[in-house]
Amino acid sequence: MRAPAGIYRLYRRFCASTRGVAGIEFAMILPVLAIMFLGSFDGGRAIAIYMKVRSATYTLSAIVNQYETIQASDMTSITGATAVVLAPYSSSPVVVTITQIAISSTGAATVAWSYSQGGTAHTQGAAITIPSNITTLATPSGSGTFNYVIFAEVSYTFTPMFGYFTSGNINFSDNLYVTPRSSSCIVYVPQQNATACT
Repeated sequence: MRAPAGIYRLYRRFCASTRGVAGIEFAMILPVLAIMFLGSFDGGRAIAIYMKVRSATYTLSAIVNQYETIQASDMTSITGATAVVLAPYSSSPVVVTITQIAISSTGAATVAWSYSQGGTAHTQGAAITIPSNITTLATPSGSGTFNYVIFAEVSYTFTPMFGYFTSGNINFSDNLYVTPRSSSCIVYVPQQNATACT
């Protein structure tokens, strides 16, 4: 049985029509654009947080090396500065560690004291590996003497909001070595209970 001529005309008009093509193309590309947008949003947040982690590390070391003696309350204020630098991002995923390292005339580096907020401090008195250029610069010339450096560490666990930038968390970290500015060493009273670093 042959179809009516009207159906053939309708079919030819449908095939020749270009109306709605833009709408169809937009509907096809919209999911791709949405994924790219969400991925770039997470990527932008990740870059911003990484830059803030670096700034927080510098700020932390710049504040610590101005002290001669640090009390427990001082340390709370010092580490709280990182939260200010990281704002408006949450400071809950951040780990802040401040360590004073004693370097002997033989170049041996040990932990004089260490404090960590949100993480694990280095063990007091334990040997610690530091870059050779820091060891060379900070090794004292006299036997039985020590030079001291401050080691500031900041790490941040970044969790993407949408998961299109990366499939899991990213750990950003930075560290910086500085020398005490106001004295040869910094006394952290809760661990040393003394007025000298040795």
